[in-house]
Amino acid sequence: MIFPSQASAELRVCNKTSSRVGIAIGYKDDKAWKTEGWWNLPASSCETLLAGPLSSRYYYVYAIDYDRGGEWSGRSYMCTEEKTFTINGVEDCIRRGKERTGFFEIDTGEQRAWTVQLTEPGRASLGSASATPQ
Repeated sequence: MIFPSQASAELRVCNKTSSRVGIAIGYKDDKAWKTEGWWNLPASSCETLLAGPLSSRYYYVYAIDYDRGGEWSGRSYMCTEEKTFTINGVEDCIRRGKERTGFFEIDTGEQRAWTVQLTEPGRASLGSASATPQ
């Protein structure tokens, strides 16, 4: 579903599950790749992770279900830590004492605002994430 945004510009994540979810994001800022985490979203809630107009076309998301296990992941590897973090660079994660985590890619198509929705696992899948421009 596409929802045009009248005034806001941001990257939001909505947790459409019945579990608490932890979220990390990756993106390229003006200088280099950066990963940040953790945002802890209660069940059935949304949060703005990046306020203001989106400056990149591609963003990367990794999320973990704290209550039932499982994750939303992908094949774009970036650095994370177990506790709250901001990490510059995505190279040599292990050598730098970080974890190497697979993020899924969001192509915003250069929209100014975007919402990612994390949904419950279906019977045939481990869960899904859908992205919606706003």
